[in-house]
Amino acid sequence: MNRVIGVAGFKNAGKTTLVEKLVAELSRRGHRVSTVKHAHHSFDIDHEGRDSFRHRKAGASEVAVVSRHRWAIIHETRDGEEPSLADILAKLEPCDLVIVEGYKRDSHDKIEVRNLALTHPELAGDDPTVVAIAANGQIAGAPVPVFDRDDVSALASFIENHTGIS
Repeated sequence: MNRVIGVAGFKNAGKTTLVEKLVAELSRRGHRVSTVKHAHHSFDIDHEGRDSFRHRKAGASEVAVVSRHRWAIIHETRDGEEPSLADILAKLEPCDLVIVEGYKRDSHDKIEVRNLALTHPELAGDDPTVVAIAANGQIAGAPVPVFDRDDVSALASFIENHTGIS
């Protein structure tokens, strides 16, 4: 089973930018990193007119798109249940670390991302799975370690130590 760390927070907190920087830094350090991104809305990775889109619209439950450089499988849930994070993690190939963006209510350990200019609820303190905070400023009296959101090196070192991938 792959080791997992989450990056959670509310809209416009800087989650995706942080994930992008962490993947780059941890990869640079020699770790094989995968990501899972939860979307609260419908999304498509292919578009109308593409062959794979036409296959799905015709009723295919899964469509694999394969090239020399990458491959993807598009699975239609139709009216079925959204898969759990555990279901998705089980489908990933072995790696050193999976960074999960979103899934803030799941049970894996997470780094809370805060944009202090916004008035979102705080996760740390109420949620025991929040093990650190990455913020764009100081947070006095925080119940977990606080990192500058842009100090990706320190955050990557924390993740290495916390998950045991160092």
